[in-house]
Amino acid sequence: MAQKNRLKYVLLGLLKSKKQTGYDLAKSFDSDIGEFWNANHSQIYPLLKRMEDDALIGHESMTVGQKLHKKQYFITSAGQEIFNAWLKSPSELDNTHDEFILKLFFIDDAQSPLLKPMIATQQKYHEDKLKQLTSQFKQKFSTQEKIDQSFGHSLVLRHAIDREQGYSRWLEEMLTLI
Repeated sequence: MAQKNRLKYVLLGLLKSKKQTGYDLAKSFDSDIGEFWNANHSQIYPLLKRMEDDALIGHESMTVGQKLHKKQYFITSAGQEIFNAWLKSPSELDNTHDEFILKLFFIDDAQSPLLKPMIATQQKYHEDKLKQLTSQFKQKFSTQEKIDQSFGHSLVLRHAIDREQGYSRWLEEMLTLI
């Protein structure tokens, strides 16, 4: 299964509220978004070109000083449509990125009708994942001898279980906020 280019959605999300230069977009990864997502200049600029070719974004040229020409990018209606469709789509979790967290970053309103369904989908996902990990741990590490034979693996599995428990608690807390 091909991995979707989530960076495209990050850039669309950043552009939905204001026009920005490529430099401005790249700097976003040094602050808030950098806490949970990263991208290099070498990824951002070619993607901006492809997104513009696909009519997801446009740009206005501006001159700074005497000679410096900059492009200020903005999201198009087509870009807004696919961004909204992405927000509504099921989130994927991989070993390095949590797409759900990324989507939450772009929800501006605590009363958004997207929040409760998004949280419910995540709760189900993490409950299922926790059950699977707990079952796996019981099967693989039913005795201390088995733990001793694959101690590192048992630690990683415990970490995964703790992560899922913590994530589930956090989702419950979020429901009390909305």
